[in-house]
Amino acid sequence: MSKFIVVVEDDESIREMLRYYFQSVGYEVHAYDSGEALFEAEDWSVRPALCILDIMLPGMDGLEILHRLRSGKATEEIPAIMLTARTSEIDRVTGLESGADDYVVKPFGIMELQARVKAVLRRTYREDKQVIVCGKLRIDPAAREVTCDGEKVELTYKEFELLRLLAARRGVAFSRDDILQTVWGYDYTGETRTVDMHVKTLRQKLGDDIISTVRGVGYKMN
Repeated sequence: MSKFIVVVEDDESIREMLRYYFQSVGYEVHAYDSGEALFEAEDWSVRPALCILDIMLPGMDGLEILHRLRSGKATEEIPAIMLTARTSEIDRVTGLESGADDYVVKPFGIMELQARVKAVLRRTYREDKQVIVCGKLRIDPAAREVTCDGEKVELTYKEFELLRLLAARRGVAFSRDDILQTVWGYDYTGETRTVDMHVKTLRQKLGDDIISTVRGVGYKMN
């Protein structure tokens, strides 16, 4: 795992606090006050362990930065945690649906952030990169590719993560809360419909027979 972390935060006090903290635990920190400065300076020849992105930035905001990261071959799998003062559910969902791995609301304590960072890194770097075959599906975690009956299927970042979770433990029923915690990395009452929406799109792309609804529990891969 890389030993440097990218921080994009326009509040100098928060930016320097994060720089000091991550340096104190052994990371090199590349800190920027804007998305424009980030993309001008980084060539992504070395993948950072993590990006921490403020959403409310002048010019290019954190969601646009995240979109650019998820759209690039060299950057699409970099874990990302969003920082923001926004607290509404729709803002949270927007960030997570855009491919964020977690979402921390300001003001936050450094111990909370530390726990979130450790959880994201643990989830990211313990992943099994072996190809998974489930019937007509072939899931290649290293290439982030899915084929169905030999045809390549385009999935969003979170659709891929959800499919991989279910396929890795085929036949095991996962609750919606378990799926949220594992794939989205957060626990928030009222957002389980996010899981339902992603299962619906996976069924549309892969077929209705791929994922079963387990009444009173959640979902499993057939």
